[in-house]
Amino acid sequence: MEVVQVLHMNGGVGETSYAKNSLLQQKVITMTKPITEDAITKLYCSKYPDEIAIADLGCSSGPNTFFLVSELLKVVDSVRQKIGQKSPEYQVFLNDLPGNDFNTIFRSLSDFQNKLRKQLGPGNGPCFFTGVPGSFYGRLFRKNSLHFVHSSYSLHWLSQVPQGLESNKRNIYMASTSPPDVLKAYYVQFQKNFSLFLKCRSEELVDGGRMVLTLIGRRSDDPSSKECCYFWELLAIALGDMLVKGLIEEEKLNSFNIPMYTPSPAEVKYEVVKEGSFNIDRLEVTEVNWNAYQDEPDLSDAFKDGGYNVAKCIRAVAEPLLASHFGEGILDEVFRRYREIISDRVSKEKNEFVNVTVSLIKA
Repeated sequence: MEVVQVLHMNGGVGETSYAKNSLLQQKVITMTKPITEDAITKLYCSKYPDEIAIADLGCSSGPNTFFLVSELLKVVDSVRQKIGQKSPEYQVFLNDLPGNDFNTIFRSLSDFQNKLRKQLGPGNGPCFFTGVPGSFYGRLFRKNSLHFVHSSYSLHWLSQVPQGLESNKRNIYMASTSPPDVLKAYYVQFQKNFSLFLKCRSEELVDGGRMVLTLIGRRSDDPSSKECCYFWELLAIALGDMLVKGLIEEEKLNSFNIPMYTPSPAEVKYEVVKEGSFNIDRLEVTEVNWNAYQDEPDLSDAFKDGGYNVAKCIRAVAEPLLASHFGEGILDEVFRRYREIISDRVSKEKNEFVNVTVSLIKA
């Protein structure tokens, strides 16, 4: 499986699209907003630049793509008005893999720009947008051309499925039953990817440039702990049920592994220090409920079902991977089973995604 070709969120604006099922990711951006605001404020106040180049890596599509950008620009505009500075011009780069639904992004760009002008009012500098398809595990921009890099819920995705996972049978990710060599293979792939990411961004950022990165991670030292692997284990159970029923082949299940790694804060810190291009300004951990609609008011009956909400969220993210490996014919059935399993678990226990956020300064 060529990850770069099949790893993307569900496009469009349909019922299973990422655009319609990314409230959880928006809540994470909101939760980490104080860290992002602090970083962009310090960046602006360090030099009061005439122009600011911002890159959002793993931008996907839907409302979250522009939500982050508008929050950053509003912070800078508020600060510059308080101190009487002229507004900088903005260049915003929206990056994701080539399979991302860039068409939906740019169809909604005009409406977003009009809304942003009304929010910021007169005197705000122009904002130019550019789509940048490509893997962030390689160079994407000119040297010393970026001031601020943001990435949320993207860097836990790996550039490839780790090699040497043949012994991870009936699992689709790291699990409590995964052999030690499987856990090591995932960690080694994360180290390679994250170190390369840092090296590439260090070349592209100006001196003193900043990054804020948020990944799904874990507090535990155990990479197969329930807090970071459980939602994949439950999907593996759904697939295992389909294997028993003869709906999928055993070889197909045994050869399917999720290209993802959920690091601990210590692992993130270790890689940053080892690579050496950045200083850590802040490193924090937060949690968000699996069910993004948990505390939302005035829900329809469908959205009161936690299993329904979680299954739709995971489907919007994982469907292209599953379709590429198993074929599209299994999708409705596997997520019907997954919803039932999730509904049972969330009714009995509280489950949360752990988020690791690190704010970095180019050394």
